[in-house]
Amino acid sequence: MIWFYGTHNCYFILDGGSRRGGDGFTYSFPSDEPLHINNWNNTGGEMGGFRGAGRGHFGRKDSSEFNGNIFIHFICLRGGYRGGRGGRGGRGIRQGGDQDGNRGGFRGGYRGKDEEVFSQGEDTKKESNEEKPKVTYIPPTLPEDEESIFAHYETGINFDKYDDIMVEVSGVTPPQAISTFDDAELCESLRKSISKSGYIKPTPVQKHGIPIICAGRDLMACAQTGSGKTAAFLLPILQKLMADGVAASSFSEIQEPEAVIVAPTRELIGQIFLEARKFSFGTCVRPVVVYGGVNTGFQLRELSRGCNVLCGTPGRMLDVIGRGKVGLSKVRYLVLDEADRMLDMGFEPDMRRLVGTPGMPSKENRQTLMFSATFPEDIQRLARDFLRVDYLFLTVGIVGGACTDVEQTFVKVTKFCKREQLLDIVKSTGTERTMVFVETKRQADFIAAHLCQENVPTTSIHGDREQREREKALFDFRSGRCPVLVATSVAARGLDIPDVQHVINFDLPNNISDYVHRIGRTGRCGNIGRAVSFYDPDTDSPLAHSLVTILAKAQQEVPSWLEESAFSSPSIGKFNPPRKDFAALDSRKGELFPVNVSSRPAFQAATDEEEWE
Repeated sequence: MIWFYGTHNCYFILDGGSRRGGDGFTYSFPSDEPLHINNWNNTGGEMGGFRGAGRGHFGRKDSSEFNGNIFIHFICLRGGYRGGRGGRGGRGIRQGGDQDGNRGGFRGGYRGKDEEVFSQGEDTKKESNEEKPKVTYIPPTLPEDEESIFAHYETGINFDKYDDIMVEVSGVTPPQAISTFDDAELCESLRKSISKSGYIKPTPVQKHGIPIICAGRDLMACAQTGSGKTAAFLLPILQKLMADGVAASSFSEIQEPEAVIVAPTRELIGQIFLEARKFSFGTCVRPVVVYGGVNTGFQLRELSRGCNVLCGTPGRMLDVIGRGKVGLSKVRYLVLDEADRMLDMGFEPDMRRLVGTPGMPSKENRQTLMFSATFPEDIQRLARDFLRVDYLFLTVGIVGGACTDVEQTFVKVTKFCKREQLLDIVKSTGTERTMVFVETKRQADFIAAHLCQENVPTTSIHGDREQREREKALFDFRSGRCPVLVATSVAARGLDIPDVQHVINFDLPNNISDYVHRIGRTGRCGNIGRAVSFYDPDTDSPLAHSLVTILAKAQQEVPSWLEESAFSSPSIGKFNPPRKDFAALDSRKGELFPVNVSSRPAFQAATDEEEWE
């Protein structure tokens, strides 16, 4: 047995068996034993089940019931050498506080394929064929009052700068861009929803994307993070559905949605659903969301009430289709948000299964829309299998780059100094919302625990946390209860949390696209954001050349030591290929394909003071 000590805390790690996670236990301190961190609630001992992690990785069980504002996650056991990612956990032994000390242990839960795990060092092996336990979690009922549905946050002082952003549309005969929402000729219901949402004028991706979609063209759109991509595809889709009429009925055994929207993470698809729910408020269009970690029966009941717009993550969407509860014969719109990720990191087979589902209209008979902040050239080639040959390619802002509203800073450190540097930064930021990105789930839990021990209210989110825990973590972060959120790449894409002032890359990612997405969690809607990245010369030098390029494009100061590292590193060329690996230039240029390129600033809109969510 190996013991890890923190301040008034113990971490237990047990080696496991050969084909599954070993036996382990969680210990909860008695309620009368003093703790440095806000007195751990003695009910935490009931958290006794474990997951055995495959190939010698650490299994874990979250214990998240505290009297204070924090979450601590204990590493409980080490999985067996041959155990797969989906292997069954060992038997948990509960030794808890007064309330739970007399309860026996139980078998740890199954852990299947996690559709949201992207980070380096996080196991993404296929799950085994063992049966999953029943998921009982049902999310809280959503508010029905208009004030909650249409809540939004203020745009920043740089919002008007969006009008000067360069826009490029390539492809045959693109439609004319709009300059105001009135130019889009949206129905009265949508105009009211736009007004209630605080939208005054469209962003560049909306000015060009809305008319393209209304014209029935397939689209691959690349725009900076926080630039309004979600509304750019939702508004024209809802407009067409309401204009043409919808057919969903609560009396139908099989629901036939007209629009299908797919995103790689639960958090992102949840946000898209809330936006669809907001814009369709008071209309005949009914959106439904399905994703893992939630009781399937609950989601099937929601589907049975009618579904015109189906939002989902790949795994759960294929599941409800396979159960015969959803048909695809009436699909008119297929949207892939964060499309570069949807066609990468193991999602491509799921996407091909989806479009190959019996009844799904061919790409010639549906409209396919892809959105992201980055579109590498190899992903563009894959995407052509899903798009009509005459699709339009829309690029808004710095090609494959970071938003200029984010002030990027790099700190040269060694791995042993990172925690001290992090603590100095988060203590200086006070209650300002700060996202800290790390590369592994285990690191996320350790860093969160470390900050909590230093009296910094912190929570964490990653692919191994149960859905209720993930939602609770995001709620506490949004509400300000925990101003620091430690995350893996599960939170790097698409999460739109208001007033995130700081992003800290405790660990730099292993590719420049993830860096762009991470720092894009701040500096949104014209607000100024700050991103601090810890640069370890021993591990991060392969990324140096790309980082220098990103900084230069965003008109940011490049540290001399980083520039020197970029051009002296022997790994240049091997790990830092040219711009095409993370940029978003139309890969069709130069081919025997007619391309009409228009490069111009987005249309100038009204000068009224605006708000945009």
